[in-house]
Amino acid sequence: MSKTRLEAFSDGVMAILITIMVLELKSPAGAGLHALLETLPELAIYALSFVILGIYWSNHHHMLQATERVSGSVLWANLHLLFWLCSWLVSRRIRPSPRPWATTSRATSQSCSMWRRSHSRS
Repeated sequence: MSKTRLEAFSDGVMAILITIMVLELKSPAGAGLHALLETLPELAIYALSFVILGIYWSNHHHMLQATERVSGSVLWANLHLLFWLCSWLVSRRIRPSPRPWATTSRATSQSCSMWRRSHSRS
């Protein structure tokens, strides 16, 4: 399989995640500076989430640039990573806490390990 399909699928999933994050933002209740300041925590959470998801996307892009071929193991490792990124978003919507970051970080580490093992066999 060519890596372009894997890249396109992953880019699509991450674009959907960013879109869902934007849809969660609420407009300020009023037109004044005070109303805008009340939404500042939500905006900060969105900005941090956007940056972290962007880091995942960038690292994913660089990892795939180093990839010559895509095997079944790589597909499963990629799905594993995307699953945890989506799970982080769902858990953030239900109950915001720092714990989903730890879970996503661990899952990313496991996905990278799966990717390395699949490439060390070839």
